[in-house]
Amino acid sequence: MTGLHAETVVGILVVAAGAGLMALGAARQGLGVRSWSPSRAWAAAEREHQRVLRRAAGMAIASARGAAGAGEPVIVTVEDVLRLADEHFAHPDMDPRLAAAALRDAYERGACARDCVTDAYG
Repeated sequence: MTGLHAETVVGILVVAAGAGLMALGAARQGLGVRSWSPSRAWAAAEREHQRVLRRAAGMAIASARGAAGAGEPVIVTVEDVLRLADEHFAHPDMDPRLAAAALRDAYERGACARDCVTDAYG
């Protein structure tokens, strides 16, 4: 009976290390890509909602400007922002108060006061 060759020992170690890493990965089930902190996950979701509402408000103003005739005021409502957030970004349950805040921000930032009318201040 002869002893184990060095290649055999190395092969067994490589297989054992690979099996150990696979077992560790299966046990963690992707925790490496998930946030460990609920507060960080909540903050990321809030940033995403704000980003969606800002984009929807800008799109609502642009759409209303395109639909308004020459000399007519551009009418943009909070409901337009909520509808665009649902249709384009699949966020159906956005807070109307946050949508109004995003519309006010876009209204003031985009020099919309000269030709726009909005219900975001009401």
